[in-house]
Amino acid sequence: QVQLVESGGGLVQAGGSLRLSCAASGTFFSINAVGWYRQAPGKQRELVAAITSGASTNYAESVKGRFTISRDNAKNTVYLQMNSLKPEDTAVYYCNARASITSAQAMNGVIGNYWGQGTQVTVSS
Repeated sequence: QVQLVESGGGLVQAGGSLRLSCAASGTFFSINAVGWYRQAPGKQRELVAAITSGASTNYAESVKGRFTISRDNAKNTVYLQMNSLKPEDTAVYYCNARASITSAQAMNGVIGNYWGQGTQVTVSS
């Protein structure tokens, strides 16, 4: 099992910055990719940024140039640096990990999806 804990959310004024952290713990063999998602009231959950085990990244068009996803493998932690925040960035941000629990699962391509509880980001105008 993979447990994910997000932190770093809060209230910030437009134009400000926040850094979100997603720390993974538990018993697992490997994490193939980690993504940050967000969901605002009345809207669908959307992918904000993702990073793979090979360190490739992708971003939603709305955050390109403002957000940066990175990882610290030694700490099993993924970060989302958010700069130039806008009110429309207000949402609950969730960390998602695609992981194999055992080496046997990994070898057979069995990958599960694991979610954190979310952290609230509020950007005031």
